[in-house]
Amino acid sequence: MVFLTTKVMQRTALFVTFGGLVTCLITTFLPFWKTMNSDLNEVENWFSGLWHTCLYTEEVGIQCKAYDSIMGLPMDLQVSRVLMSVSIVTGGLSVMAAFPGLEGVDMCVGQPSVKRLLLVFSGVLSWVSGLTTLAPVSLVAYTTVVEFWDKGFPDVMPRWEYGEAMFSGWFGGLALIIGGTLFFVAVCMGDYEQMPPSEPRSPQAKHRTRHYQKTEVL
Repeated sequence: MVFLTTKVMQRTALFVTFGGLVTCLITTFLPFWKTMNSDLNEVENWFSGLWHTCLYTEEVGIQCKAYDSIMGLPMDLQVSRVLMSVSIVTGGLSVMAAFPGLEGVDMCVGQPSVKRLLLVFSGVLSWVSGLTTLAPVSLVAYTTVVEFWDKGFPDVMPRWEYGEAMFSGWFGGLALIIGGTLFFVAVCMGDYEQMPPSEPRSPQAKHRTRHYQKTEVL
């Protein structure tokens, strides 16, 4: 395709990676990782995130409170805090490393090997950021399902369920992985464009290779 050039692929990869980074950043601080509604008291809705819990009532609205102690948090939330922080840092480094490696940017001019290395580095960091986003979201989702179907809790007791932030976390993690893959594709396209063109063989040479004389050794 005419419009699918190396320059377009690089900018597409940067745009997708940046979008995934912003989504993961918002997901990290949203309190809607898990929700809980009680059948006994339908006017109250509980929300839980990595950093605080919130209570929504029709009279007061939403009220949030930070967790009292980090050590008192469940293990899945403690691990998720660390992994999401790693995801934000690596995603930010990926975007910053990719910008000087883009074609048309007046940085590292005359050094195509450095630009290529920066794009490869950005792709690796984007993959790390995406995986460290999908891992904590999937971990919290797993523990939520296990606790929801736990037979040890009475049926009348409310259970935690999936929140909107978990779906945005999955989306952001996949966007980061796709962005990193597009960086690799852009690097491969650039390598292909820099390959020297192969010399076409003349028709006479092709004809001689097809019709050769067989010699016999006497």
